[in-house]
Amino acid sequence: MSKILIVEDEASIRRVLVKILSEEDKSHEIYEAEDGLIALNKIKKENFDLVLCDIKMPKMDGIEVLEFTKKIKPEIPIVMISGHGDLDTAVDSMRKGAYDYISKPPDLNRLLNTVRNAIDKKNLTLENTLLKRKIISSFEMIGESKELNKIRDLIKKVAITDAKILIAGPNGAGKELVARSIHSTSNRAHNPLIEVNCAAIPGELIESELFGHVKGSFTGAIKDKTGKFEAANNGTIFLDEVGDMSLSAQAKVLRVLQDNCIQKVGGGKDIKIDVRVIAATNKDLKKEIEKGKFREDLFHRLAVIIINVPSLKERRNDIPLLINYFSTNISKAQGTKEKKFSKSAVKLLKSMNWTGNVRELRNVVERLIILGDEKEISEKNVKQFAK
Repeated sequence: MSKILIVEDEASIRRVLVKILSEEDKSHEIYEAEDGLIALNKIKKENFDLVLCDIKMPKMDGIEVLEFTKKIKPEIPIVMISGHGDLDTAVDSMRKGAYDYISKPPDLNRLLNTVRNAIDKKNLTLENTLLKRKIISSFEMIGESKELNKIRDLIKKVAITDAKILIAGPNGAGKELVARSIHSTSNRAHNPLIEVNCAAIPGELIESELFGHVKGSFTGAIKDKTGKFEAANNGTIFLDEVGDMSLSAQAKVLRVLQDNCIQKVGGGKDIKIDVRVIAATNKDLKKEIEKGKFREDLFHRLAVIIINVPSLKERRNDIPLLINYFSTNISKAQGTKEKKFSKSAVKLLKSMNWTGNVRELRNVVERLIILGDEKEISEKNVKQFAK
């Protein structure tokens, strides 16, 4: 059901619009307002899917209604309707945020198409907003330890730049969360974040994955392929476990960072790109350089800013907050009632040696929710199922 507000000072025109919209879709819930002040009071109280607003009205004209609405509820699409239409008025209303402008008497088909499209756009915008919130919450950095707060402060400083960043830390500590947080708060947030797990791609395929290939360049290359760098153009590429990349691939990544262009496997053409690079590793790259397994020049290119993510045992005070967070989200995902953890259970979990870091803690919390006591997770449960 869609809520539509018709703002029109002439009662006869309001009746016609109500009749047209009601016959078009009987599920529409139609509201009326005879002037701008009444309209604004209704807009403040109700969540409308669309506002059809006349421009010339007593007390407050339609342009003022448009401006106020866009300040308090910018997501509502507003279609301006006027019998005094001219190009300047149409341009002015669109510039101030109107979805569309229709002259009186309105063409029936155009009016109905505009209403459908405006409501569809509003619903799509809402769905996208909810999806983004869900995605962001699923990668939220949980904790209030001084170690985590230092990382948050550093992210605020570096996110707005295009500086290359190297994130170091043990497996499961949350390096991906840091990368996502940097991207989502950067000027590139509306463009893609492309992730590449360098450790999961066979050495002979990593160049094709990163830079793409042309048809026939090797056995199995049955068509042209776009590489990860090209897919991340104007956005961010996240090279996870960069320390596992082959020396051959390292040399080509170095060229990309130097020249801001790529060349597909089997292709001779340079492709210009604009990509921010964030890399992560669980290895000590300086030791890898000494062993001849990582290029020193690539290290210095990647490590303009280094962010060290601590292990979970270095921020044990965050464990109770993480337990609550995981318990809430896991229970929601499973459609079950949230289980509480006893103080003794939390204390025991806090004292454990989390070699798998935050990832391991999440798995243990899920296991305890499934196998633990029905009302409350006890210390006995932790001893039974957490090790």
